[in-house]
Order: sequence, then structure tokens, then C-alpha cells
Amino acid sequence: MSWPWIVLLALGVLVVVAAEWPRVSGVVGADARRRRDRERRKARLRVVRSDDEDFVESVQRDLDALPTIEEPRTKR
Repeated sequence: MSWPWIVLLALGVLVVVAAEWPRVSGVVGADARRRRDRERRKARLRVVRSDDEDFVESVQRDLDALPTIEEPRTKR
């Protein structure tokens, strides 16, 4: 095999790698790892159901406990 054929083979391999890089990086790249980690964390989440009345009372207590300021009723 002569050197021009080796150069052409190397260029062909580079073209194929460049064309397939977006697909390959989506599988093995850093973004893919973050996506897999996020999917793993989301799989462990669960919805906690409670009585609606308890939630409403809790929110009302929190709102009542908030500090307030008196604003003047007339603005100049």
C-alpha cells in the first residue's frame, strides 16, 4: 500500500468521524452524562399527597406570621 492511499484512508476516516460526531457526543459526551444523572434523580422523586385543608391552614398561618408595614393611604 502506497502513502497516497494511506492519506486518503485517513481523510475518509476523519470525514466519517466529523459527520457522526453530533450523534456520538450525544451518547458519550458530558451533556449525555448530565442527562442520565438528571433522569436517575427524577426517577427517585415521588409525589406526596396530603389533605388539602392542612395545606390551606399552613399557608394561612405562614401569611399571618409575615411582617407587614403600614403604607400611607394618600400619595402626594
